[in-house]
Amino acid sequence: MTAQQQAAMQSMIDWLSDERELGRKPSKIEIAGEFDLHDMHYYIFKYKKTLLGKWLLAVCGGYEDPSDTEHCGHIFSEMQPYEPATAKQEAIAMVEMIREYWMKQSAAIEAAQAQEGDAESRNDSSGSGIFNGFVLLNSSECDLDQVKENLLKDWNISSSSAETESHPEEEKEGILVFEVDGFTAALSFIDAPIPNGEAEHDAQGNYLWREAAEITKTHVAQIIVAVFTRSGSPLDSGRLYTKLAASCLKLPNAIGLYSSGTVFQPGLFLEMAEMMKSDDAFPLLNLVHVGLVGTETGMNGYTHGLKSFGKDEIEVLDSQTSPAELRDFLIDISGYVVEYNVTLRDGETIGFSAEQKLPITRSEGVYVNGESLKVKY
Repeated sequence: MTAQQQAAMQSMIDWLSDERELGRKPSKIEIAGEFDLHDMHYYIFKYKKTLLGKWLLAVCGGYEDPSDTEHCGHIFSEMQPYEPATAKQEAIAMVEMIREYWMKQSAAIEAAQAQEGDAESRNDSSGSGIFNGFVLLNSSECDLDQVKENLLKDWNISSSSAETESHPEEEKEGILVFEVDGFTAALSFIDAPIPNGEAEHDAQGNYLWREAAEITKTHVAQIIVAVFTRSGSPLDSGRLYTKLAASCLKLPNAIGLYSSGTVFQPGLFLEMAEMMKSDDAFPLLNLVHVGLVGTETGMNGYTHGLKSFGKDEIEVLDSQTSPAELRDFLIDISGYVVEYNVTLRDGETIGFSAEQKLPITRSEGVYVNGESLKVKY
C-alpha cells in the first residue's frame, strides 16, 4: 500500500469515527478501487459498520499529485450499499455533489465581495457586520421570485439592481446578489444537503425546539443567505440579514435556518423578525444563540453569534443558577454588548447593579471555537 493510500485509509477511518457518522471505527474497511476526476485522484472504499453487516460505499480524495498525502476535503459516505458494478459511478456522483456545494457557496461569497468592492478592508473587521446562514429545504426547489416578493411586501426591500439586471444568468443559476443602503445581500441555492450531518448534529442543541434534529434530517437542499458590509453598522447588517432569512423561511419547503451553531425554528424566527416592524426591536435572538449544557458541577452557558458583531463569544462555566436564569443572564449581557457596542476585556468586571461585580477572564473556549470571555456567575 502506497503512502497516499495509507493516508486516504486513515482519513476515511477518522471521518467515519466521528460522532456525526458511525461514531466509531468501522469493523472492516478496504480500498475497493480508484479513479481520476477533474485532474485529481480518488479512492473508493467499502466498509462495514459491524462484522456481519453489509458492505457500504465511501469515497476519499482530491489528491493533485501522486506524492500528496493530504486530500482536498472530498470525503463522504451516504452509507448506501456497496455494489461493485456501480461503485465508481456512485462515488463520482458523491464527489460531484461535494464540489457543487463548495463551488456554489464560494460563488455567492465571491459575488458579494466583488460587488462590495473592497474585500481586504472588510476582512480586517474581524467578522464584524458579516452574517450568514443556511435555509434548509425539504425539496429540491428554490423560488427566488417568491423570496423577492416577500422582501418587497414584508420589508419594502427591492432586490433588483443594475448588477443583477445586467447579469440575469446569476438568478437562473440560483444566485441572487443585490445592494441595499450600502449593504450587499446574497442568496445561493444548492441542490444538496449540508455535508457530514453537521446541521442535524448542531440542531440537537436547540432546547426550544425538541423536533429540531428530526426535522432537520429531512432537508435535501439549502439556500445560503449572506449579508456583508464594508463600513455600515453591524446592527443594521444584522437587521437586513434577519429580513432576508425571514423572506426565505416563508417558502413552503423551508424547514429551518442553520445559523449561529444551531437550527432555528421557522415560526419562532419569523415571530422575532416581525417585532422589528412594531417597536423597532433588535432581533438579537435571531442572530445570537445561547447554548446550555448541564454537568455534574453545574450549568454551563455560551453564546454563538457575537463574532459577527466583532465581539468575543461569552461563556459561563459551572454556574449554580437555574438554566432559565443563566439563559436570561447571557441574553442580557449579549444585548448590552451588541446594542451599546461595548467591548469587554480580560481582568475587568461587569454587573447589572452597583453591588454586582462579576469577574471576566479571557481564555481558550470550552464550548466555542477560539478564545472566549468567561464571566463568573
